[in-house]
This record gives sequence, C-alpha cells and structure tokens, in this order.
Amino acid sequence: MAINIKLLKQICEVAGAPGHEQRVREIVMKEVKPFADSVTVDNMGNLTAFKKGKKNKKVMIAAHMDEISFIVTHIDEKGFLRFNPLGGFDPKTLTAQRVIVHGKKDVIGVMGCKPIHVMSAEERTKIVPITDYFIDLGLSRKEAEKVVRVGDVVTRERELIEMGNCVNCKSIDNRVSVFVLIEMLRELKTPPYDVYAVFTVQEEVGMRGAHASALKIQPDFGFGLDTTIAFDVPGAKEYEVVTRLGEGTAIKIMDSSTICDYRMVDYMRDTARKYKIKHQEEILSAGGTDTAGIQRMTPGGAISGAVSIPTRHIHQVIEMADKSDIRASIDLLKQCIMNLDTYDWSFK
Repeated sequence: MAINIKLLKQICEVAGAPGHEQRVREIVMKEVKPFADSVTVDNMGNLTAFKKGKKNKKVMIAAHMDEISFIVTHIDEKGFLRFNPLGGFDPKTLTAQRVIVHGKKDVIGVMGCKPIHVMSAEERTKIVPITDYFIDLGLSRKEAEKVVRVGDVVTRERELIEMGNCVNCKSIDNRVSVFVLIEMLRELKTPPYDVYAVFTVQEEVGMRGAHASALKIQPDFGFGLDTTIAFDVPGAKEYEVVTRLGEGTAIKIMDSSTICDYRMVDYMRDTARKYKIKHQEEILSAGGTDTAGIQRMTPGGAISGAVSIPTRHIHQVIEMADKSDIRASIDLLKQCIMNLDTYDWSFK
C-alpha cells in the first residue's frame, strides 16, 4: 500500500524546534481531529488524540514533533549570529548549510566558518568545532536586530524529495513517526483499550514532553515511535549496521535509555509474524527515545516497547527512509494496538 507523500512532505518540511513545535502541532491537529474522540493540548504543548477503547486499560503512543535546531545567543557588531544547539549535532554536518531564523519573520541565513584557504595546516586536519560556526544573514547589525532577537530559534532548510523507493529530507527524525502515528489513527477501528496518541514536545533535549504526558496519562502499555540508525553503507562492519533500509520496520530491544519489556518484544515479534509484516530487530548502543519516558513515568512502570523506522544519515539534512519500511511501521503499530487484549502479559 502506498503512503501519502504529500502529507509526509508537509510534516517534514515545517519548522519545529524544541519548545517551538506550534507549526507542526497545527498540521497534526487538522489531520487527527476527524477520527479522534477528543484532541487536547497540555501546558507544555503535547497534543493528545484520544480514541476510546472497549476495556478499561490505557495505551500511550508517543511520537515527538520537535527537530534538532539552534537558538540565537548573540548578535555581533557586524550582524553575524552566534548560537547554541538544541539537540545533538555533529559539527561537520553544519558546513555549507542554509538555515531559517524564526524571528519577527522568517529569515534565511547560512552557516559560516573559517575558509579552508586561510586555515593553518593543523586546522585543516581537524573538524571545526561547533563554537567556531556563525550564521550569516547578509544583513548589518541594525537590519538584523529589526527581525532577530536573542532567544529566537533556528531550523535547517531542506525540502523532501523521493529517491528510488526512499524519501530524503531534514527532520525525517522524527516527523516520519508523526506521520506514522497520524496514519495509524486514521486506519484504527475501535481498539480494545483506550488509546492516547501523544505528539510530544522537546524530545531532542531530554524526552521532556513524554515525561509530562506519561505522568498525566498513567498508561498500562506504551509504544515509542522514532527513527533508528540504518548504517547499511560502505565501510560499515556487520555488527555496526543496527538496521537496514528496505528490510522492514524495526522492533526495539534496547537503546541507551530503555530496555524494552521482553514480553512486549515477544508480542511485537509474534504480531509481525502473524500479519506477515516485514521486520527486523534493533539494538542501539547510543541514543534514546520517548519510550523511556512512557516506561518510567507511571507508578510501577508501563509495559513498553517501540516501533523504530530505519533511517540513514540521521541528524543531517539528508535523512533517508524507505517507503516500504514506513508502511510496515504503520501496519505493525496498528496490529499491535488492536491485539493487545489477546496476549498473556503475565511474567513467565
């Protein structure tokens, strides 16, 4: 089954820095209202689409709306901006990038640093530290200060394109999961348990939205939705791959923030096999997701697992996911939600 590229493109391309997810939230609100029993937004900005189930248990699903980005910390005498990152950046990915500064109006800027022509021989052998980068707006300080203030956020600029059977864009992490959750809700019939589909904020700076949402919902079951590393590229050792594009959705076993409940892992594997959904296992040695917030922030914990979408070139503006893996992620999440009441959740 095909996926809605037009909607995915809209979700990926829109700006949504941590704590500034309102543009993404507007799209989500419009999309989920027709098939949710209620839609609410909490004080942090988490949007929850609620769907009533047949039985008195609660399932929380989280997909974060924010993207790695920057915040303006200084405007110098020539109008150049200094910034701090919001989320994890590899400095080498900043070179030669256009960005959007979200001031009184959106302003295009470019990431600049010392040109190689004037670097010393030693400097040329090193990665430029993030502190050496600046944003050039092409404006004087007087003109820059008319539209930009300290505290304004900055996002990366890149459109979504299709490449073979893949999509490529900035912010596939984690807008593809926002898309997956919207589409799963669109297809979900009456579930066995109450479903709280939460589009969370501030995941890239510490899973903050998921913590607040889980504390409020107190779920019995939890599913995180996020991207994961597909290191299926030249030079990768077999044990470094994590996942591969085109090999199906990934069932998380663990990452640095979560050891998924073994019952949930087994359940997800069984469900994938039963419904012939192409899948692979994921163990990620670094990085965490909203799954951790769902699992921990309820008394006694929630039985939690995660659907992960294999993605190449993560935390760059050229993130890439396979359309068939995206479709498989929708299918697996939907079937896992619909069959939760059929499984024996006792400890064995």
